Amino acid sequence: MEKTVFKIVKMDCPSEETLIRANLDGITGIAHLEFDIQNRKLTVFHKGQTEQIEKSILELKLGGTKVSTEPTEKTQFEVDANQKKLLWTVLCVNFAFFAIEVTTGLISKSMGLIADSLDMLADSFVYGVSIFAVGGTLARKKRIAKLAGYFQIALAVLGFIEVLRRFFGSGELPNFTTMIIISIFALIANGVCLYLLQQSKNHEEAHMKASMIFTSNDIIINLGVIIAGVLVNWLNSNKPDLIIGIIVFALVIQGAKRILKLAK
Repeated sequence: MEKTVFKIVKMDCPSEETLIRANLDGITGIAHLEFDIQNRKLTVFHKGQTEQIEKSILELKLGGTKVSTEPTEKTQFEVDANQKKLLWTVLCVNFAFFAIEVTTGLISKSMGLIADSLDMLADSFVYGVSIFAVGGTLARKKRIAKLAGYFQIALAVLGFIEVLRRFFGSGELPNFTTMIIISIFALIANGVCLYLLQQSKNHEEAHMKASMIFTSNDIIINLGVIIAGVLVNWLNSNKPDLIIGIIVFALVIQGAKRILKLAK
């Protein structure tokens, strides 16, 4: 068994990790992958196939360079069922609040809630690509990623169009009470998820760190929608709601572009 370490400069979020996993899928000599997103480092445990592994890393154009290759006696790698269960929990919470926020957003006429719901859906897609496609073929993973990415972009574009219509139109005042209450519940749910992830004994592993990054971002967005709701009431204007909607829709499109890399 050999251990090859790569420095990957542009690996700064879970989308790049998923992309790398998908591109290395099918190389039979690989026994295990260890990601260190914080330090942008990937360690590959493998039997032979060094050149093919390096080629697959370099062709992603993420600034990957091979640091070292050396023999290792490590052959056993832990698989923690609790870790996967936690990721499933976070996925379910994200998807549940997508459904809640998109419904209440339409009823209350809040673009902030609708945009936040799409951000929740975007997170669910990333988790889904990682979980549902485990053990599947590379082609299957690419199909899932392509569908998820384009679907997200389509929804975000429709959201942008609606924001522009409301911005330049008569302007419908959203129900600020619904905005604040639903966002507070979402904030609590994301806070609980973040706590559970931090308490996991594997919280230093890449997937768990990635989940914590996503959940932390969700908490910031929840706070943004709450503040927008307060400003809607204070200013008696829909502009704060539209502004937070634009910001989150932009984040959704950025996430969708990362996911689409998986389909290349």
